[in-house]
Amino acid sequence: MKKAMYIAIGAVLGAAIFLLTGSIQKEAIASVNDSDIDKEALYERMLASSGAATLDLMIADEIVKQEAEKAEIEVTPKEIDAEMKKYEEQFGGAEALQSILEKSGVTVDQLESEMETYLLIEKLIGPDVEITDEQIKAYFEENKESFAQPEQVEASHILVASKEEADEVAKKLKDGESFATLAADHSIDTATAGNGGELGSFAAGEMAAEFEKAAFAMKVDEISKPVETEFGFHIIKVTGKTEAAEANLEDSKEQIKETLFDEALNTQYATWIAEKKQSYEIDYKL
Repeated sequence: MKKAMYIAIGAVLGAAIFLLTGSIQKEAIASVNDSDIDKEALYERMLASSGAATLDLMIADEIVKQEAEKAEIEVTPKEIDAEMKKYEEQFGGAEALQSILEKSGVTVDQLESEMETYLLIEKLIGPDVEITDEQIKAYFEENKESFAQPEQVEASHILVASKEEADEVAKKLKDGESFATLAADHSIDTATAGNGGELGSFAAGEMAAEFEKAAFAMKVDEISKPVETEFGFHIIKVTGKTEAAEANLEDSKEQIKETLFDEALNTQYATWIAEKKQSYEIDYKL
């Protein structure tokens, strides 16, 4: 929940951050059939649509920082790094995260800034947030299906454009060449080629139907014949399997506690920041 909030807030700031940097010089930033669209027009449009909301976020962040200074609370680089690691794991690695950030118009610096603010909020307000065993149990019962573990396959693949190339790669594998090396040399899946074609674990419904049918039917360490999907021809190597398992409260307890903590923290933060704004001298000049 908080992870998505980081990107959402970062995207708002990334899109509108220049609104508060001073006057905008008249300058063409695009043209349509020799008719210019100038930066001032863009500024006015963005200011009207998101300027006030962006300024409000920045004011709130400044209040958090000043309150943290009063309380002598800091966030260390080590804590930011640990939070970033969690974030990368959730989104499938550093490269996948970078891709998501780029699509959202958010830089790593902006994301780290939002992480720092959130961690300060956790330290300022978190000690007052209590999550009981009764709350955890109730949440588990209401969302039991989502905590069940579906059957999963862990696999790597080499994706090529033609059947001929797939057959060539298959022959090299049969001759003993490394799967990871061949993935790096031949796979057109640029997101995975550099790490040996590793896809991680996936459940049914997450991959192309033809790909899943082959992968779920294979044994661990088995390498498939070329499998055609809409993306091209895949050679699949299954590296692990996880059996389906029913939901278990004890196994899900920490995850549920974190979810409930984030929800409670967000709710309490809204009240806390509103009260703090009343005690600060804020001069809006937008």
